[in-house]
Amino acid sequence: MTDKPGLRRDLARRRRDHVAAIPGAQLGLLFRRPPGALVSLVPPGSVISIYHEMPGEAPACHYGRWFFEQGHHIALPWFADRAAPMAFREWTNPFIEDLLERDPFKAMQPAADAPLLEPQVAFVPLLGFTAEGARIGYGGGHYDRWLADHPATLRIGLAWDCQLVDELPLERHDMMLNAVVTPTRLYGPL
Repeated sequence: MTDKPGLRRDLARRRRDHVAAIPGAQLGLLFRRPPGALVSLVPPGSVISIYHEMPGEAPACHYGRWFFEQGHHIALPWFADRAAPMAFREWTNPFIEDLLERDPFKAMQPAADAPLLEPQVAFVPLLGFTAEGARIGYGGGHYDRWLADHPATLRIGLAWDCQLVDELPLERHDMMLNAVVTPTRLYGPL
């Protein structure tokens, strides 16, 4: 069995160092719009979940704004508390950060009275991925559990190129991605 906590620490360090080396002006230009080949996979009118990026994560909010302008409803993960299962609530306008509040993990989420939504497309955060669509997250299993309960959901990872690895230790509950987008490449559809 691979040391998953050690692997996560190494991947987080690698990502942090990579992002720190990107000039600020260039960083602001990355992940502004999803590639056309990816857009063609997204059903018209579908609900799209993104994540509100934490420091170092590939920015998903730009994609949320782009899809919102195309007429899609945008959802963010929502947690009642640290032990609660992940749900998704609508971010009614992804251009307005004031509509969000801190979740139990210190990420941003919609308020508890925002409408619950069921995404057909999920942009998923990650620490590492393979070219075949394997993913390692932060270890909480929130996305794996939610995706297992919603197998028809299109699962897309957003990542920096440095997060690509040759292989990952997979367990039965780990959900594969349908595609991964980096600043230089689209892996998939897988």
